Amino acid sequence: MERAALFGNGREAPMDAGDVGELLIPYMPTIRVPKTGDRVYKTECAFSYDSPDSEGGLYVCMKTFLGFGREHVERHYRKTGQCVFMHLKRHTKEVTGASGGALPKRRNTKLFLDLESNGDLNNDDYEYEDEAKLVIFPDHYEIPLPNIEELPALVTIACDAVLSSKSPYRKQDPDSWEDELQVSKHANSLVQMDNGVRIPPSGWKCSKCDLRENLWLNLTDGSVLCGKWFFDGSGGNGHALEHYKEMGYPLAVKLGTITPDGADVYSFDEEEPVLDPHIAKHLAHFGIDMLQMHVTENGLRDNDIKPRVSEWEVIQESGMKLKPMYGPGYTGMKNLGNSCYVSSIMQAIFSIPEFQRAYVGNLPRIFDYSPLDPTQDFNTQMAKLGHGLLSGQYSKPPVKSELIEQVMKEEHKPQHNGISPRMFKAFVSKGHPEFSSSRQQDAQEFFLHLINLIERNRIGSENPSDVFRFLVEERTQCCQSRKVRYTERVDYLMQLPVAMEAATNKDELIAYELKRREAETARRPPPEFVRARIPFSACLQAFSEPENVEDFWSSALQAKSAGVKTSRFASFPEYLVVQIKKFTFGLDWIPKKLDVSIDMPDLLDISHLRATGLQPGEEELPDISPPIIIPDDPKDGMMNHFMEPPDVDESSVMQLAEMGFPLEACRKAVYYTGNMGAEVAFNWIIAHMEEPDFAEPLAIPGYGATAYPGITGPGTPGLDNQPPEEMVAIIASMGFQRNVAIQALRATNNNLEHAVEWIFSHPDPEGNETASEAMVMENHMNANLLAESDPEGPRIKDGSGRYELFGFVSHMGTSTMSGHYVCHLKKEGRWVIYNDLKVCASERPPKELGYIYFYRRIPS
Repeated sequence: MERAALFGNGREAPMDAGDVGELLIPYMPTIRVPKTGDRVYKTECAFSYDSPDSEGGLYVCMKTFLGFGREHVERHYRKTGQCVFMHLKRHTKEVTGASGGALPKRRNTKLFLDLESNGDLNNDDYEYEDEAKLVIFPDHYEIPLPNIEELPALVTIACDAVLSSKSPYRKQDPDSWEDELQVSKHANSLVQMDNGVRIPPSGWKCSKCDLRENLWLNLTDGSVLCGKWFFDGSGGNGHALEHYKEMGYPLAVKLGTITPDGADVYSFDEEEPVLDPHIAKHLAHFGIDMLQMHVTENGLRDNDIKPRVSEWEVIQESGMKLKPMYGPGYTGMKNLGNSCYVSSIMQAIFSIPEFQRAYVGNLPRIFDYSPLDPTQDFNTQMAKLGHGLLSGQYSKPPVKSELIEQVMKEEHKPQHNGISPRMFKAFVSKGHPEFSSSRQQDAQEFFLHLINLIERNRIGSENPSDVFRFLVEERTQCCQSRKVRYTERVDYLMQLPVAMEAATNKDELIAYELKRREAETARRPPPEFVRARIPFSACLQAFSEPENVEDFWSSALQAKSAGVKTSRFASFPEYLVVQIKKFTFGLDWIPKKLDVSIDMPDLLDISHLRATGLQPGEEELPDISPPIIIPDDPKDGMMNHFMEPPDVDESSVMQLAEMGFPLEACRKAVYYTGNMGAEVAFNWIIAHMEEPDFAEPLAIPGYGATAYPGITGPGTPGLDNQPPEEMVAIIASMGFQRNVAIQALRATNNNLEHAVEWIFSHPDPEGNETASEAMVMENHMNANLLAESDPEGPRIKDGSGRYELFGFVSHMGTSTMSGHYVCHLKKEGRWVIYNDLKVCASERPPKELGYIYFYRRIPS
């Protein structure tokens, strides 16, 4: 048979086993069997959100195991020459009887793809069938699968391995959190005892000790027991785990996390957080109706509070008939299990034209020049996400007949609107100890993490994050000599403190607190909640007021003294991001959230916060460094017990810890930035949070393990050694040349604070051959760093200080480690709520309860 006769236009042609084998022989070297560690992307396209559910199905490369939608598979073929793909398609069909009525429920016996369930597989009215076939490019010849008799053995084995492969996002090792929550193997068969146990709405306590926090409800027998100690400060005696070891009951739900959207479920047997698709039924067994209540972490029900008071109800605009929105820019994002912090920030980011142009506008170029594995390329995944949100391809309104059916049956045909950001989240969180987990995170931290990734992955000369970038002028004054020092730093958001003392309803708050305590003591339902009302002007005033500088060393007095610092805007960004500092620590160091209402303005003018620089009559602090004590023999540094422990400003450490960063990382940040304040240390954290030893204890050369709590060090290196690269980078990021940074660190035994002072006191250091070589290397290898160090460069988009509100992200819950995020954006003249997959016109945007606000500059 001639080769030309074998091919059709995407159609099957009859042939015997020998013909199929002959056809595949030239392609055998390009067909691989997936081995351990290979990620098989059979559920999602690398460039789009097409899947086997999509109209065109999904093509999986039989060599790289990457998935491609119909619009993108040709690009991979042209780029790699790879010809053999497995085409996967899931067909949906309505099941009706002869009279038009629904048939009895039947099993979906023709499902073999490991696709995520959208809850419709249990719908009696629809049946699903999966189809797989090999497709050979460029002629699109199709070979149906399974086809064991005709295919060569190697091809059959490869096809079986692809079809049976698990999700590429599942854990690769026990210590990895790079995962989405998986459905527990116990969920469908969980046995629940009919023992009459009913869980009260409040007053929970561990049945084996007196703990009232970090409590877990065992879903088999209804036991309420404490968990183990967790990173968030909540503690326990491990009675829930002991109960499992004794009784073997596998699943437990954390009390305080139950909402209509789900709950935190843990499997003791599987030793990981899991999903329970039947959680509503399992909770109802013990008298908890999750659709009618919000249980908070202090044991109180939100529906004990009158309607429209609970932040869950107000922020999500519950009880209102919200009109769904469809089309470009109105695409929802699936919640992967506490991934709403990612969705909310990305919805806001891609509502900004500069980001739309950078990624979606450059999409063809980004895709064409993407690496061979586009799943591991930041710009590709950003472009993919932006296109998914803005194209309207995944946000189509139901047709008229479906709307009528929905009204008549009070249900709807399976819809595949919205996108699932699993590939994006897996990449941007890779290697990050918190974002790579399935736990809830701080949206503000993710925003800065995203900025950091954008900085490191510029698209040519474009950097859309520059629209957020601004300079902060810090004025530090010695209270005794009255002399001042002015410095500048880069920032990307404005952090506003909550001025609780300025609440306009103090009498109501005091009365509520008394009633709440009385109710708690008497085990009664709490009184009607009263939320503190804080004037925005008071928060702005608190931001502009001077703050004390702990452990301030005055170069004018050559001694420690009292100092104060004020911050002003040396430039105003195009887009101003304002974070309300709602999260703090209680007296017991447990994270908590300030549930307050702030009258955020639609129009904001911060022109009065413009920096002024050195004023007439002000005298600058002299550029003199503190005295430096260096041992005569550096080798004896490790044994020198008379040296004072290094100073680490604990107030700055705790201020950073309140933001959710690891404590040891905060210590390092404060130390390596010379106790120059939490803001400077924060910039160090952002620059180093991707490093593998980010959260490791601070290791200081020259100090033993007992020199400072949590600090260890191997000994003092010789002064001739190369200074630590991270210290060089920190000083260079302040605007100093690399050779100067190296020289200063060597002169001060690698003490960052002293090195900065040394630079100020040596304005014209002598050059040498090593410094010249370092400078040449800097010019050729790190042009981006030099661009950052130029405050007058194009990266600062200064302008007017007048802004208009266009979006805000709100948080519901008691801390950043739990709860839910929702985004509101103003589009086409009206507010829209983005709540995971739900995108609706907002009827009453809760601007007073937001956490992060997005303002755009008003043109002058």
